Amino acid sequence: MISALIFAGHLIFTAYIFTKKWQDESLSSAFINLALVVILFTVGWSITTSVVKIFFDQKGFGIQFDADTISLTLLTIVEYFFYKFYYADDKPATEGEN
Repeated sequence: MISALIFAGHLIFTAYIFTKKWQDESLSSAFINLALVVILFTVGWSITTSVVKIFFDQKGFGIQFDADTISLTLLTIVEYFFYKFYYADDKPATEGEN
């Protein structure tokens, strides 16, 4: 269940970034950002899986929080800080900044 929530969060995030970049910049920029998110997710998941396998066995902490879920959670935390930094300049201007 936790894995499904993480996948759903990633799906919503990719749809948001795709739509935002399409509206603000162009369709090609939206596809490039979509590719970035997909590549970082797939490569990041395999890297975090390798790291988690060093410290945890496949059972993890139980049925709902096994090694795959731990690696997805770790990936989500790392991605949060990366995307927060990467998309920091995309914040809309407030009235005081105009």
